[in-house]
Amino acid sequence: MNEHLDNFYVPIILGTAREGRESEKVAKFMLQEAIKFGLKNTEIIDVRDFRIRATDNTLRLPEAKKLSQKIKKADGLIIVTPEYNRGYPGELKMMLDMLYEEYFQKPVGFCGVSIGAVGGARAVEQLRLVCIELHMVPIREAVYFPTIQKLFDEKGAIKDESFHGRVGKFLDELVWYAKALKPARETKTR
Repeated sequence: MNEHLDNFYVPIILGTAREGRESEKVAKFMLQEAIKFGLKNTEIIDVRDFRIRATDNTLRLPEAKKLSQKIKKADGLIIVTPEYNRGYPGELKMMLDMLYEEYFQKPVGFCGVSIGAVGGARAVEQLRLVCIELHMVPIREAVYFPTIQKLFDEKGAIKDESFHGRVGKFLDELVWYAKALKPARETKTR
C-alpha cells in the first residue's frame, strides 16, 4: 500500500453499456485493487450514466457538466474497455468526446477485456490514439483480461491470483505519472 495518495483522485471508467457486460467484473476488481493500493479517492464512472444521442450538442448537456466536474478533479484515469469486433465501444467514444481540455496532461491506463485470447489488446491500441489526441498521457503498462468468462467465479472474485501483481505494477506506473504531472498541471498557465 502506498502512503500519501489521499489527495489523488483516479476514477475508473467502465466503457460499455451492454447488458450482461463482463467488463463490470474487471472494473469492480480494479476498484478493489486501487483502494488496496492506497487510492482511496476513486470510483467507477459508468458509461451508462453518460449516454447521449449522437446528434446532441454535448457541451450543453447535464451529463457533460457532471462528467466535466469528475474529470477536472481527476489526477489520472483508468479505462476498462471490452473489445467488440476488434474495437472499443461507441458509447465510450461518445462519452470521451463530451470533453476536451479536462483531459490535458492527465495519465491514463488501460484494462482490456475480451472473450478471446488477446484480452482486448486491439481495442486498447485504438483507444491509446484517441487519448493522445485528447492530450492525455497513456502509460505503457496495461492489464489485459483474456477469456473473461473463465477469469472470475460466480461471486465476481478473480480466479487467477497473478492479476494482483500485474495490477500492482500497472498502478505503480500510473501513480508515478500522476505524481509527476499533477504539480506541472497546477503551475501551467494557458
